[in-house]
Amino acid sequence: MAATGAVSLSRIKQIAIPVHSVERAKAFYRDTLGLKHLFDAPPALSFFDCGGVQLMLAGPEAQGKDGDKQHPVLFYDVSDIKETHARIKSSGAKSITEPHVIARMGGREIWIADISDGQGNVVGLMSDVPEA
Repeated sequence: MAATGAVSLSRIKQIAIPVHSVERAKAFYRDTLGLKHLFDAPPALSFFDCGGVQLMLAGPEAQGKDGDKQHPVLFYDVSDIKETHARIKSSGAKSITEPHVIARMGGREIWIADISDGQGNVVGLMSDVPEA
């Protein structure tokens, strides 16, 4: 983070892309683009490695009630998601979701939070920390 107290995001950890068909999208990203498939997760998610950035394909079942209006979301890697989220909110940005755990894997917790950019886009924050 910058010394001025402003947040400085510099590394994209994950890109979420809404798709109409996970199976068709999976075939495209794996077979046509040659990305390494990592794993699938319910209800309709498929994950790929794109040079160290995780690509998440989200089918309609995973998109929620506003799925047809969703845009791709960039998730920025942050070390302290609660502090970063609070600092961004204190600058006047609207919080969409507060920091929360979405998965526990191998002694690690994956945390996410979402902020609105004020232009109809979601800015995601993501943190991978030791399990509490």
